[in-house]
Amino acid sequence: MRLGLVAALALVVVAAASAAPTPIPGIRSPSGNISCLYVPRSGALGAPELLCNIRRSSYGARLQRLCVGGKAGVDWHGFELTPTKRATVVCSGGILYDPSRQKPTYTTLAYGHTWRHGPFTCVSRVTGVTCRNGARHGLFLSRVSYRLF
Repeated sequence: MRLGLVAALALVVVAAASAAPTPIPGIRSPSGNISCLYVPRSGALGAPELLCNIRRSSYGARLQRLCVGGKAGVDWHGFELTPTKRATVVCSGGILYDPSRQKPTYTTLAYGHTWRHGPFTCVSRVTGVTCRNGARHGLFLSRVSYRLF
């Protein structure tokens, strides 16, 4: 009886551990206003991507109006960078990762420091955050402006 109880408890612990979401890495600026999240994808789901957003900006309301009123008809959710293409504005109807399987884990990227993950490199400066992919495409985000390249 006791051995059966221990074995059952061990199975519950293993099942709970396997059900825990996988941490996915991300960074945030020292002010906390800008954040970027590395979303690993492969196979039929596509290539990994870097999703960046900004909490407060002079252009957020304009991008929200473009997403809601444009062809997308959904909310503005920030910016996306893939391993090889130019960065784009993201209009989406929901969360862009699987919260049942993935859990964002952000670290603060101090000004003047660089973060590398997969094909992406981000640099934090007082003036904003710049992220690039291996093809040298990327984005720059600050409170007053953004640039996609």
